[in-house]
Amino acid sequence: MSWKIAFIGLRHGHIGTLYDRLKTDPRFEITAICEEDAEARKVAAESWKIEATHSSFAEMMENVDFDILAIGDYYGIRGERAIAGLKNGKHILSDKPLCTDLAELAEIRKLAAEKNLVIGEMLDLRDFPCIRAAKELIDSEAVGEINAINFGGQHPLNYGTRPGWYFEEGKHGGTINDIAIHGLDIVEYLTGHRITDLIAARCWNAFATEVPGFKDSAQLMFALDNNCGCIADVSYAAPSKIGFSTPLYWRFTLWGSKGVIEFSPKAETVRFYESGNENVRDIAAEKDIHSDYLDIFVNELEGKKEPFGTEHLLKVTEDALMLQKLAD
Repeated sequence: MSWKIAFIGLRHGHIGTLYDRLKTDPRFEITAICEEDAEARKVAAESWKIEATHSSFAEMMENVDFDILAIGDYYGIRGERAIAGLKNGKHILSDKPLCTDLAELAEIRKLAAEKNLVIGEMLDLRDFPCIRAAKELIDSEAVGEINAINFGGQHPLNYGTRPGWYFEEGKHGGTINDIAIHGLDIVEYLTGHRITDLIAARCWNAFATEVPGFKDSAQLMFALDNNCGCIADVSYAAPSKIGFSTPLYWRFTLWGSKGVIEFSPKAETVRFYESGNENVRDIAAEKDIHSDYLDIFVNELEGKKEPFGTEHLLKVTEDALMLQKLAD
């Protein structure tokens, strides 16, 4: 069986990545692509070789047969798009963030439960082999109980090449909601513990001098249900052009009762500083083992239980939105 999927919004490069995956995946059939903004349609056609079939979301919803709505619009309208899809009985597969408003999230959660529909998000950081290697170390209890976590998710803003809507009122929704959800997802995935206490958050403008109203810097603090404390920075602080290639693009340090592990998801090894051992251990990542957001989504569509599926995604989305609210 193949699932029919329609796209709404081509406003971020992430959705181009999803399109490239789905067009060769036999589990999916792309039936329509809608982008209401003329300039965005032009960019998608020229840069990603994606040709929109519709310029009206309402028309696509009314006239196209599909099962799944893939959302890649600007952040501020995504909640509205998801709610419309759910009301029409469509499963939702969205780029992150899913929405920028807690009231919209509550409506999304309500509709998904009432209609037994699946929510997927493109949280692809979990796909990197080092994440799996770190999880295996933690699951084996070699690191002991995780009591403190630091992570950084500093991105390059690349002002001038980022979509212009990032800096338009009401369209972005905040740097924490934009970036931190990846880290929140990874922390729960690695430790098996849930985020419980949202303690502090701050956003401010530091690097984006061209747009002083854009709060490009973000820090946050939260705790897990085992009392583990977490501190993070997810600022747009990385150097332009090369920011995605530095080892600081994402970096995690987890302090356990038996040692410390540190890694960058794109690295080939996890560094393990084990209590009582003078030698640092480099744990190689197995490249054929991963946790893929698209596989999880399909499994849920087929009725299988997934611990990091819809319920988890809605929960970490809520955590990100609540931390953003704290900062705001």
